[in-house]
Amino acid sequence: MNPKDILYEHYPPDAPLTRTLLRHCELVRDKALAVAEKVAHLEPDLVFIADAAMLHDIGICRTAAVKLGCRGTAPYIRHGIIGRQMLEQYGLLKHALVCERHVGAGISRGEICDRNLPLPRRDMLPTSLEEIIICYADKFFSKTNGGTHHSPETVIAELQTFGQQQVDRFIGWHRLFAD
Repeated sequence: MNPKDILYEHYPPDAPLTRTLLRHCELVRDKALAVAEKVAHLEPDLVFIADAAMLHDIGICRTAAVKLGCRGTAPYIRHGIIGRQMLEQYGLLKHALVCERHVGAGISRGEICDRNLPLPRRDMLPTSLEEIIICYADKFFSKTNGGTHHSPETVIAELQTFGQQQVDRFIGWHRLFAD
């Protein structure tokens, strides 16, 4: 499976949005693989991590994120469940779960209900080691800053706006994965 072939079915190869998405996904992939090396004793699936990291944001094209050049209609927070639906059509069920579970530091059913988020009322928390690694790595890069690597403090400050549970999950991961 070549993740770029799948992405190019939904994104024109030379479009600015495609370049932004690819740059972001490559940074996340590289960070996720570096993190996976730190926990090699846990035997993470490196091929899966590389492929899933490249596909984790496939759903953004169907959202209304004008700053990114996304001309869809769905709220951006739904890009994970949209990506899940897209990848399920390819039979990539494990990759699809990464899409759904990487948003924020994962989102619990309680957080969805408490904040009345426009998401299905279910837990969307990363559960496998590979899902956690990709979610963690994703927090260090935004698609709007040209690939700048965020510090853990910046990540924590951004997550704080979404609640302490988000921060606590990230800090737990950071303790496991940091140098």
